[in-house]
Amino acid sequence: MLWFIQVHRHFYKHKRWPDLGGFFQNETGIAAALFALAMPVVFGTIGLAVDVSNWYMHRRSMQNAADAAAIAAATATSNNAAEAQAVAAQLGYTNGSGNVKVTTTSPSPKPAGCPASQNCYNVTISDKASSFFAQAIGYNGAPTISASSVATSGPAYPYCILALNGQVSNDFTTNGAPKADLAGCNIMANSSATCHGHNLNANIGDAHGTNSGCGIIQHSNMPTVSDPYSGLASNIPTDSCGGIYYHEPTKKSGSPLPASNQLGNSNNTTTYTWSGNEIFCGDLQLMGNVEIDAPSNAVLVIENGTLDLNNNTLQTASGSGLTIVFTGSNGSSSQQYPTGGGTLDIAAPTSGTWSGMAIYQDPALLDTGGVLDFTYAGNSPTWNITGMVYFPNANVTFSGAVGKGTNGARCFGMVVSSLLINGTGSIFANDTQCSSAGLSLPKGGYRGQLVN
Repeated sequence: MLWFIQVHRHFYKHKRWPDLGGFFQNETGIAAALFALAMPVVFGTIGLAVDVSNWYMHRRSMQNAADAAAIAAATATSNNAAEAQAVAAQLGYTNGSGNVKVTTTSPSPKPAGCPASQNCYNVTISDKASSFFAQAIGYNGAPTISASSVATSGPAYPYCILALNGQVSNDFTTNGAPKADLAGCNIMANSSATCHGHNLNANIGDAHGTNSGCGIIQHSNMPTVSDPYSGLASNIPTDSCGGIYYHEPTKKSGSPLPASNQLGNSNNTTTYTWSGNEIFCGDLQLMGNVEIDAPSNAVLVIENGTLDLNNNTLQTASGSGLTIVFTGSNGSSSQQYPTGGGTLDIAAPTSGTWSGMAIYQDPALLDTGGVLDFTYAGNSPTWNITGMVYFPNANVTFSGAVGKGTNGARCFGMVVSSLLINGTGSIFANDTQCSSAGLSLPKGGYRGQLVN
């Protein structure tokens, strides 16, 4: 380019063109001239290609951020736009920083794929692209890049553990539980949840208040979940005990339980064929291993008493369903839950009124003086249970493992007032088998999902 300018100036000074014949006869000079002419174009093209590639990568990054922000907006219980902006900022796009804009709207009309009963949220992220190389060749038209995504809240998911209380600072807590294992389980606390040192391997941990470390995926500020099983109390039979309840003696010299409050004998396994309600007034104690044969389902009702396995096994036969109901009057000092060593090996009914319910504590019972509270340590008794364990007003300490009922599906759920997990507390959780077990687990929360 320089030689051309010099020649041009020479022409105007001397009013004539120089003799270039020798120059053009020199092939090296021609190549140099062509190279000099081509270089700005070559470098400019390369630079523009680099810029365009950067713009493409920038937009792809923005699209990923818009997808995540839209899901956050759809999953939030409130302040949807703020949640979207917070997620976008975590991914490098802070609203108002430089040329970045993050906007959230509810599109109307709703796009295809957005259910009529649910809200959809559209998040758009825009930013002015950088153009370092393009500017070097005089191109100042760097575009504004934008990416948009639409998401909606997906269907509610099941909880295998639900802590109902909502009145205490933490109704789901773990202390020193590095080996606790709730894999495959989603958990929900109607107040807050705190897991010290371990997330329990729970798939999703939700809390209405703050979730501190519970679950692989952790959510705070989730909607509370109402008690899904309280209505079953209307099916508890009327107390027919006439105010007489028998209890195990607290001293050896005390009167033993009458035969009406004992099951089995120590010589062999005793099979009882039951159907409908079997009512016991006060404590029920096993005197040996007991099998319940109840192909038409049975309900074992304990009025103002406890179930003492007495180091024996209570088991449902193959094809049988059993629900154990603890009920009575407030003010009773009875511990209304299973006690004693041995094994509780039962499967809940798979159909009918009590479908999926293995143990049911009457929600009308109040935990006066802590009589409903108990500790499950895995051997007092051992739980091999298929179905739901429902203790809505009990504060439960859990430090053992739960196995499945021998003659039941692999499905377990627990609803309590509050739950403390210590040590190696673990359960099996497989909601895909709960349908065959007749149990509909509590549901809540919602997943954000992109709308196609």
